[in-house]
Formats: sequence, C-alpha cells, structure tokens
Amino acid sequence: MTQATGPNATATRPDWAYDMADLHVHAAPSLLPRHGDDRSTVAAERSAGFGTVVLKAHEGSTVERAAVAGDGAFGGVVLNSAVGGANPDAVQVAARLGGRVVWLPTVSARTHKAGSASPELAVHRGFELGLVEVITDGKLRPEWFDVLDVVAEHDLLLASGHLSAAETVTAFTEARRRGVRRLLVNHPMMPFLGWNDEPAGALRDLGAYLELGILPDILSGPGRSCLRLAGTYPASLLAFGSDLGHAAHDPPAVAVAPWLRALESRVGPRRAASIMTTQTRQLLLA
Repeated sequence: MTQATGPNATATRPDWAYDMADLHVHAAPSLLPRHGDDRSTVAAERSAGFGTVVLKAHEGSTVERAAVAGDGAFGGVVLNSAVGGANPDAVQVAARLGGRVVWLPTVSARTHKAGSASPELAVHRGFELGLVEVITDGKLRPEWFDVLDVVAEHDLLLASGHLSAAETVTAFTEARRRGVRRLLVNHPMMPFLGWNDEPAGALRDLGAYLELGILPDILSGPGRSCLRLAGTYPASLLAFGSDLGHAAHDPPAVAVAPWLRALESRVGPRRAASIMTTQTRQLLLA
C-alpha cells in the first residue's frame, strides 16, 4: 500500500489502486487558482496512482497542453463563450490534434449562472464568461447539431459540463440520435444540477456514464456524496473524474487515498478497481 502524504492524510491507497484513470483534472495556466501547471499536475496524479489523466480548462482547449504534459495525458475542449460556444470548428481542430473530450458549457451554461450563488460553486466566484444557450423550450438548439456530428465523426467523449440533469437528458438524447457513443454526466450530485430519479432513469436508458469525483463530494457537503450513486445507478456505468486542481482544496497526494477507501467500502475492491481503471479508461479510449 502507498501512504498518502500531507498534513491531513491518514488513509493508505489500496493495493489495487494503480494505473488508474482520471477524466477531470484542472491545472495552470488558468483564470482560477490551481495547485500547479500541467506538467506538475500530471506528475502529482501519477504519484497518486493514475496512468491516464485528462486535463480540463473552462477557458478553452487543453489538447495542445496535454501534448507536452507527459505520457498518458489527454485534453479536450470546453465549449464556453471563450471558444464561441457551439463551435464545430473548435471541436474538429481539437479532435485532429488528438483531443478526446468535448465538454458542453460549464461557467457559460445557463444553469451555472442561475446557481452561481450556490455554495458548491464558490470555487468559481470572480470568474465569469458570457452565456451560451444549449436548450430552448425543452429542445437542443440547432446550432449544436454540427457540434454533435463532429463528436460522432471522431468518436469523442461528450461530457455534460454544467448543464442541469434535465438539460443533459435532452442533449444526450439528440447526441445518441446523431451517433455519439460516449456520454459522461459531470459531477451529477452537485445540488445546482438538479439530480433526481426522472433524469437518472433516462440517462441510464441512454447508456450514459456518471462521473464519480472527489472535489464535488468535498464541495457538496454531507449527504451529497456521489458514492451514493453506486447503490442506485448501474455500477458498470460509473467512471471517475476527480475535478481536483483548485488551490483552495487538497491536492491528489492528500485527497485521493481516503476517497478510494470510501469507494472500496461502498462497492468492494474488485468493482472499485474496475471503475477506477478499465471502465474509466475505456470510456475515453476504447
């Protein structure tokens, strides 16, 4: 076992916790405070047991950054206003440069802006981008169709960003219709996203994966841990994205080991290992 380090570290990493995959990591440069730059962040993730790391930036693309961040690092593009929102050219360029993930709007999403005073979004205060509309009158806006077609063309992973649970069902239903195979709901238990049984059932029927994450558990408070999803959603449709990197919260060396122990206690070591390794990596690369 590997001992976590840091002033608050008490848990050891389980023996199965090696060559894991993390689909959601933040690094500098950023308009928000981060623990380290791309290289140091990927190195910190490696030290915590991760062989595959996806860099995410609300400001735009991390594809070029991942290319120089080290082996096992991947990037993608977040379709906030900074890259023009529903911009199929941005997705096409990211894909041709090796990107693997397309995130629907995060800080530009209407749901994010409506919930900006929520405690779990305090980490974004002071950082605002223009509104990007995705859903109107319960339907996906037509400017997003070309985006979905490029995602399908390159078999990229489409992630929900900061769309609400209901909005995500609408977007993912159209994505499936247009041939998108890989779907991931980001930090579904964060309160401002409105998770409930109705979208859960629809997302399950679409074969969408739910993202288990560490920082969302820290931010959402007691009773909102994403680990509860392991008892209500198919375990075969769970993946991992830590959402770590914010400088005000623990780095991987402190945060990862205790969270892995909590996951193991929920689902057992074999399923925990599958979620953290093959399930998550296959969603990105298989």
